[in-house]
Amino acid sequence: MKLHAACSLQITALSDCPMIAMLRPRSGQAQWMVSESYTLQPWVPVDEFADGYGNLCQRLVVPKGRMQITVEATMQVEGHIALAHDAPATPITALPASVLPFLLQSRYCPSDKMQDQALAVVGRTPPGYAQAEKIRAWIHDNLDYRYGVSSASTDALDTLAHRAGVCRDFAHVGIALCRSLQIPARMVAGYLHGLKPMDLHAWFEAFVGGRWYTFDATQSAPRGGRIVLAYGHDATDVAFISDYGRQPLQLDDMQVRVSALDEPTTPDPGEPEPP
Repeated sequence: MKLHAACSLQITALSDCPMIAMLRPRSGQAQWMVSESYTLQPWVPVDEFADGYGNLCQRLVVPKGRMQITVEATMQVEGHIALAHDAPATPITALPASVLPFLLQSRYCPSDKMQDQALAVVGRTPPGYAQAEKIRAWIHDNLDYRYGVSSASTDALDTLAHRAGVCRDFAHVGIALCRSLQIPARMVAGYLHGLKPMDLHAWFEAFVGGRWYTFDATQSAPRGGRIVLAYGHDATDVAFISDYGRQPLQLDDMQVRVSALDEPTTPDPGEPEPP
C-alpha cells in the first residue's frame, strides 16, 4: 500500500529557541521511503541524527518570530497489520538484548504497580499475543476516547482512574499492562490512514512469538495503512517537537493529511472507526 502523508506546523518563538523535531519517517522492514520533502520557512541549518531507538531527529534553532515546517513523505507500507493469535510469549531468556529494556517501567507506564489490574483483565488467557490482544480489546471497550481529560503529565494509572483519554493515553495503558505480565511493549507514533479526525497518532507494539506486533486500542478492528515516525518507551521518547528555549515555543497551527495512492487488494476487517 502506498501512502502520502503531510504534516504542516506553524510555530512562534518569542526568542531564539533550540528545538529537536521528530518528523521524518525512516525506511525499514515494514515501510519504505519512496520520496519526501522537508521545508522550513525561514530556512535555518539543520543537523540530523538518529537517537537510541533509531528514530530520525532534526536539531535546529528556531529564530525569533514565526516559522512554518512542512514535511511530506510517500511511503510503501503494509496494507494489513500482521496477526498471530496463537503466538506464544517469548521467554525472557530468548529475548534479543535490544528488546529487554521494553520490560521496564517508565515515566508514563508504571507497570510495576499494575500487575493486579493486568491479571484481572487477561484472566485465563494464554500468555503471548492473546494476552496483548485481550488488553487492547479491554481498553477499547472500557475506556472512553475523550479530549480534555489528560495532560502532558498523565500516566497510565491516571488514565485508568479517569476511565478516559486519547490515543497516547490508551497506548500507555496497553504498554504498562503488557509489561506487568513480562511482555515487552513499546510506544509508536506516526500516521494512520483513515483516522478521524486526522492527526498524528499513537499506538503500541508488543513483542511475542519472536517479533513485534501492532495493537491499537482506539480501533475496533485491526487496521493497516500506518506510517511510523518514532518508537520509544513512552511519550517521552516520541515527542514530535521538543524545545529548549528560555520561553517555550507556541504551536499556532498543525495540519495533518494522509491519502492512499493505491489500495490493499482486500479490505481491512471492519469499517474505519473514529476514536
